[in-house]
Amino acid sequence: MLRLGCIFAAIAVALGAFGAHGLKDWVSAERLIVFETATRYQMYHAFALILFHFWQKSLENPPKWIAYLFIAGILLFSGSLYLLVLLDIPILGAVTPLGGLCFIAAWISWAGHEAISMKR
Repeated sequence: MLRLGCIFAAIAVALGAFGAHGLKDWVSAERLIVFETATRYQMYHAFALILFHFWQKSLENPPKWIAYLFIAGILLFSGSLYLLVLLDIPILGAVTPLGGLCFIAAWISWAGHEAISMKR
């Protein structure tokens, strides 16, 4: 998870730079905002994967599925927004909320698992 988090973070930086410099003459200002949202959420959740890596090391049987929800969220949420901006296929916007649900489920699951761990 540490490596994957770092890779997702590096990709977010690269795509952020591409969006800020390479896309401004190609897409509208509104689409640039969408692209920026995708990179921001990707970076937030790349950091979450990195934190998750260190947190799970303290557990005997870590719930790796929480990390998988973060990964699915990055791919579905950020990925669909990147493709929506670059390919201009509006139906891709229907995928974005699924990624958001993955993020929400991951955060709630992590909080719930931590609360249960603290009781032990």
